[in-house]
Amino acid sequence: MTGASTGMGASAARELARQGFHVLAGVRRDRDADAIRSTGIEPVILDITESEQVEALAARVADDPRALHALVNNAGVQVNAPVEVLPMSEWRRVFEVNLFGHIAVTQALLPALLRSKGRVINISSVGGKFAMATYGAYAGAKFALEAVSDSLRREVAPLGVQVVVVEPGGVRTEMAARGVETANHLAAQMTPEQDERYGSLVQANNKLMTSGTASGLTADAAARVITRAVTTRRPRTRYTAGRDAALIMRLGPMLSDRTLDRVLAANLRRHYPKKAVGRRVLHERLRPLWCGHR
Repeated sequence: MTGASTGMGASAARELARQGFHVLAGVRRDRDADAIRSTGIEPVILDITESEQVEALAARVADDPRALHALVNNAGVQVNAPVEVLPMSEWRRVFEVNLFGHIAVTQALLPALLRSKGRVINISSVGGKFAMATYGAYAGAKFALEAVSDSLRREVAPLGVQVVVVEPGGVRTEMAARGVETANHLAAQMTPEQDERYGSLVQANNKLMTSGTASGLTADAAARVITRAVTTRRPRTRYTAGRDAALIMRLGPMLSDRTLDRVLAANLRRHYPKKAVGRRVLHERLRPLWCGHR
């Protein structure tokens, strides 16, 4: 279980341990290891972007006589900023953590999973199917993770390994709060021209993200979906987590791009700063963002 320090990862690690699994819980800091260590949970220091730590995990698994039942790729970061203003270093960091790190861990543990005929559980997001404004980097990596999951599933299914994607909606974890903090930090670095173009958009998105998280699924409830993906004898290829995720996944494909743009814009518009609402000039300036390109 990567990304087991807090949130869904920590909750899923505890639930799987309660069900009798020995969980190798990937954490990045010693204090996180101390917090999660318990019966059935063995913390391992794991930054999935560090090849030495990924290799150490593979060696730990290889040295264990028990079969590896599942790999849960859960680690992730959330970074929100308009495409124009997000520095390339941040684009690369998001993809390193949310995509390439998962591929590295999967490659390292696939030999063990092939021997045990185990499974790979990739934690994606509704953002892996639908990309809202300011979610370019995050959704881009999740879209790619969805594609990699499909490709991997078709490669290893004949070899007895199952690949499952879990797509959560809003979940009450620390990740969203950190995402808002990061978004504000990045917004503070915008030029005056960029702030005029996107400042209200960033504020509205932060409010939407905060409200969506507050009303979202608990980490324990999301963990139960992950646990189901790990333990079900014949799992589905995809699971949603949360009613919002299920609704979006069901209705989204039925809407045209333009219609979906308008739906998302209307939902976001309610969160714009009051001073910006109703000002025709600003409304016209933001219309391309709300009802944008395909």
